[in-house]
Amino acid sequence: MATAVLTAALPVQARKTLAMSNQHFADVDGQPLFYSVHGAGKPLVLLHGGIDPDSFGSNLAELATGRQVIAPHLQAHGRTPDTDRPLRSETMGDDIAALIGHLNLGKADVMGYSLGASVALQTAIRHPGVVDRLVLVSAAMRQDGFYPEVVAAFKQLEANAATLGPGVKASPLGKAYPDVDWTNLFRKVGDLTQRPYDWSAEVAKLHARTLLVYADADAIRPEHMVEFWKALGGGQRDAGLDGSLRPASQLAIVPNTTHYTLPVDPMLPEIVKRFLGAASKPVG
Repeated sequence: MATAVLTAALPVQARKTLAMSNQHFADVDGQPLFYSVHGAGKPLVLLHGGIDPDSFGSNLAELATGRQVIAPHLQAHGRTPDTDRPLRSETMGDDIAALIGHLNLGKADVMGYSLGASVALQTAIRHPGVVDRLVLVSAAMRQDGFYPEVVAAFKQLEANAATLGPGVKASPLGKAYPDVDWTNLFRKVGDLTQRPYDWSAEVAKLHARTLLVYADADAIRPEHMVEFWKALGGGQRDAGLDGSLRPASQLAIVPNTTHYTLPVDPMLPEIVKRFLGAASKPVG
């Protein structure tokens, strides 16, 4: 996301932090990982976007209606401390798989937004045995899935960290999480997001039934949304009069939303709950 977009969007995203009497820490392979638990039912591991650990706002509580939502804070975000390792979607995906094992969940549904979607995807790629259904909100399977101006901004984020960090520290988000080293977090997120990647081959081999959700004015190019959908087996043919030929995975584009408003849009939990509650259909 562009520097100008970041400074404009973060005050909007800085919502009141949930009161948590359900705070927990797990040691996952040497990384202390904070997580909170909400509701009861089949587990859904919910992964926030970059910088803001409260990305989903009140949608977290809505998703916890009839389910148990487990909401970790990723490395260096919120209440999870940083370590000397760089931020990588792969290692954070390993953290989430280890957390699922630590909690003895067996297979859990996993949902992530933006950075959290990359982590959720890597959890499913690297640890298919712990992921049942997968929900990816504003996800790209290659760096060039983002618009060129967004990729250019990623490359500037690390250099702009010293300017962005103090601004967020003084914001409501910074006051909610006073222990975060915001300048360091921007540096590490910048180091992560400027690195080229291409996970399309791994996506084509995914076993988890997957829902892709995008904003109609997302930071992801619409051509890439369709390419991602096709890699999952979608968009290949008509589903037939009875729908029996439709793919196992699903695609949703939410109207009148952007990359920055999608996680708090009230339509999102309705789409997700319908997908997670649907009858299973084999993948592949």
